[in-house]
Amino acid sequence: MSTQHGTEHDSRRSRGLFRTKTVEQSIQDTEEPEHALRKSLSAWDLTVFGVGVIIGTGIFVLTGKVAKETAGPATALAFVAAGIVCALAALCYAEFASTVPVAGSAYTFAYASIGELPAWIIGWDLVLEFALGTAVVAVGWSGYVRSLMDNVGWHLPATLQGPDVAGGSFDILAFVLVLVLTVILVLGMKLSANITAIVVAIKVTVVMIVIIAGLFFIVGDNYSPFIPEAVSPPSSSGWDAPLIQTIFGYAPTNFGVMGIFTAASVVFFAFIGFDVVATAAEETKLPQRDMPRGILGSLLICTVLYVAVSIVVTGMEHYTKLSVSAPLADAFKATGHPFYAGIISFGAAVGLTTVCLILLLGQTRVFFAMSRDGLLPRFFSVTHPRFGTPYRPTILLGVFIAIVAGFTSINELATLVNIGTLFAFVVVAVGVIILRRTRPDLHRAFRTPWVPLVPILSVAASVWLMLNLPGETWFRFAVWMVIGIVVYALYGRSHSRLGLRNRQVEKG
Repeated sequence: MSTQHGTEHDSRRSRGLFRTKTVEQSIQDTEEPEHALRKSLSAWDLTVFGVGVIIGTGIFVLTGKVAKETAGPATALAFVAAGIVCALAALCYAEFASTVPVAGSAYTFAYASIGELPAWIIGWDLVLEFALGTAVVAVGWSGYVRSLMDNVGWHLPATLQGPDVAGGSFDILAFVLVLVLTVILVLGMKLSANITAIVVAIKVTVVMIVIIAGLFFIVGDNYSPFIPEAVSPPSSSGWDAPLIQTIFGYAPTNFGVMGIFTAASVVFFAFIGFDVVATAAEETKLPQRDMPRGILGSLLICTVLYVAVSIVVTGMEHYTKLSVSAPLADAFKATGHPFYAGIISFGAAVGLTTVCLILLLGQTRVFFAMSRDGLLPRFFSVTHPRFGTPYRPTILLGVFIAIVAGFTSINELATLVNIGTLFAFVVVAVGVIILRRTRPDLHRAFRTPWVPLVPILSVAASVWLMLNLPGETWFRFAVWMVIGIVVYALYGRSHSRLGLRNRQVEKG
């Protein structure tokens, strides 16, 4: 019955830019021997992946920066608000990932619900998002490792410290990191999961040490006032101004009750990554049960850790005295315990390796899924005969990102990662509503509650956060999207396997 319904639905929308690929066809394509990914992941592996990619430098840097500049001790409430926004999106991702357990995350979900062109656009967006994210994090990791090396008297030549350092031209550490992670991903998903589990254990241990040790240095007076009095931030204009200010004249405020929501739009980006878990749906043993557990479980764990860290750091040192560059480490130094500052730097350096690994994993899976559908050359959709991994796109993208990370100072491009993620959230939430209407017959192992209310709230929250990003970010995002549409028009549309299949049906 469901296959027949899917075929009828496909025939109704088989032409044009919004032709959809049925869930049944998506799953069937994963069974082709040369293009099949090996199923080896459990709910635990997925949760570890989620925690591994979400917890990065944000927990060590962003908490203090936001407390000092935007929300004071109420930063804990900002993390709760941001966590709720992410939970709305996570509920939508969980339904799709358990219903369509196919590599590609938001790209695959859009293809099954909204249509081919929107799917291409979101896939193109995710490729950029994960590529830039991997490169940016690799450069950040390199900085932490150089700092640790300096502490023990090891110094790299200036020319190999990267363009962010005076006299530097090539970041050898970032370059080597990405290449090593590429090799690990080629060798197998379970190996990647095992290495991630070890690193995440170290990272979470460091965070717990920080929380428990910090509890002994909390001074109650530092929490007063918990919600500081509202102030207007320095005005920004032109490219640097948030889009909502440019269009509507609304300028976000710092501190006060509204400052909590301004802070939420900043700390939200510390949560980015749980959506990457959905890209591993096809490699999960029991995706219908384990994908929702992995996505929602990792988000819950990270929210609790973020809230705890923000409470500790604002209790250790008054928010007005926190440093911006390394607030948590400096708070321990201010209380006379530099040992913990060293632990924090070590935890950040170790932790960033898993962030890089999982972002690279997400990108290769999206690229692989688009290639398997013919929207990118099919050459890249062949899996390794021994390891069962998409080794061709992994090697191509790994080498490319390693070069970008080695030669480019890309911190200013980091906001592109944010807008790309929020755009994916919007597409997935809309897709849940559409697929509920067009395919009510589908078996859904996990159902997003209160549809369409939850998806609508998810769209509204994501759009609000997007509007708080600078106009320059929107412009760069639009340019990348235009390039993507050109590539689709010149290659993807004519090579689409769905399009070719439909034309054969019409002829025959």
